[in-house]
Amino acid sequence: MNENEIYESIKQALLEAPRNQYTAELHLQMIKYADELKHITAKEFCEGVGLRLSFGTEFSKMRNLTQRLKASGLKTELL
Repeated sequence: MNENEIYESIKQALLEAPRNQYTAELHLQMIKYADELKHITAKEFCEGVGLRLSFGTEFSKMRNLTQRLKASGLKTELL
């Protein structure tokens, strides 16, 4: 899956998320695609998905958290 396809997949998941689950879904998507998007900046992520730049901090946090989760056995490809 290329970068633009990932962005579109994330956008679709966010559109389908219940209103009270938007942020949780965003975090899940960030974790799911952290490895594929490890070469981009938080700003590029926000621009690609169409988010406010303030969400860049969340992207950075989730990318860091992903490494710890994977070390504990999480298989991000199953998300």
